[in-house]
Amino acid sequence: MMSDKNIPTDEADLYKLGIYILMDTITTDSCKEAIEFILKQNSEKKKQKRLQFLICSNGGEVPPCFALIDVMRGSGIPIHTVGLGVIASCGLLLFITGEKGKRILTPNTSILSHQYSWGSWGKEHELFAQVKEFELSSRRLIEHYKMCTGLSEEDIRKYLLPPEDVWLSAKEAKKLGICDSIRQLK
Repeated sequence: MMSDKNIPTDEADLYKLGIYILMDTITTDSCKEAIEFILKQNSEKKKQKRLQFLICSNGGEVPPCFALIDVMRGSGIPIHTVGLGVIASCGLLLFITGEKGKRILTPNTSILSHQYSWGSWGKEHELFAQVKEFELSSRRLIEHYKMCTGLSEEDIRKYLLPPEDVWLSAKEAKKLGICDSIRQLK
């Protein structure tokens, strides 16, 4: 049990502890803030031993999500992730990027995985270019899931990226290699 004097009271306290809370839709703005946090932490003279990302997100935009994933992977400080409430779509992609062995789900977290979706419009040549980006993004998703879960592409398509949305409990997610442990935060 934490005493009142140990409870962080503002963002500056959380920064000093290496804790970042992402409770938002994944957008260019929300990812920019998270990227700045990681880069600032990595530039400190006295570096944290680890950074902790607490994530509760209904998902969002794929390109800024992968920008943040690249920065998380490039961090000189290990990043531990905690899933709270719901981690859906891009929120899940960020969560599984955490250091293997240090990805925690709280018991009541719901997880949503689904195929990449998009809309398109424009002239024929523009549509062909958009299809190419769609194919590249789909390949990135598969490769990211493979690296973070250890599942084969066949199992990823069967259990995590079938035609319908897949909702998982924390226990089901653990069986698929999405998290490393399930526990309450202390």
